[in-house]
Amino acid sequence: MATNPTEELKPLNIKCTSTACGDGLHCFLLTKKMKQNGPSGRCRSCGAQLVDWNRLFRRDLKDVTYTLESLKRELIRHHFWHIPISLYAENYARRKGKVELKIAARKQIEHAVGKVSHPREGQQTARESNPHANAVHYAQHATASCCRRCVEEWHGIPRDRELMQEEITYLSELAMEYVATRLPDLADGPIYVPSLHRPEGRTSPATSESGPPYAH
Repeated sequence: MATNPTEELKPLNIKCTSTACGDGLHCFLLTKKMKQNGPSGRCRSCGAQLVDWNRLFRRDLKDVTYTLESLKRELIRHHFWHIPISLYAENYARRKGKVELKIAARKQIEHAVGKVSHPREGQQTARESNPHANAVHYAQHATASCCRRCVEEWHGIPRDRELMQEEITYLSELAMEYVATRLPDLADGPIYVPSLHRPEGRTSPATSESGPPYAH
């Protein structure tokens, strides 16, 4: 289901550090102090070690199924894999089609996390409450390419250097895996989508997997 891009969305009380461990949804983002007080890679709330980080840090697209399933163990990632995609974000993707969207995803990811730092580090990727969040923004949050801290935590790429081209390619491919799941009928080429003029929602072909209440 999509929401109208001009409709003001209520802020969702789900942060990068939110957890719902009882439902199998964790947060693996640790502060420096947390890392000093225990092994890295554990859930910050319950301490569970659920991800093979060495396997993820190989950044192997042949192992993308494991990578995506691991990402979904974190509440904030799970949230973006399940929430409805806004009509604005969906239309953005349909106006481009797969081929152009892949190019746009690479450019957007390179701009957001390609450098060592960003002027708005930690806030450079629009969230779902932003009426202009596009499909790539959703994908970045779902696949942890939204900021350098998440890129380091999930993909093992240090924050103190620029991303290499092959690393940008890898993150772009993950983003497109998200798009393929959420918009399975997206055409290869662009299609005409009329502009929206009124704040009226509609049902979208964007899919949403079933999940616990936080995902809605």
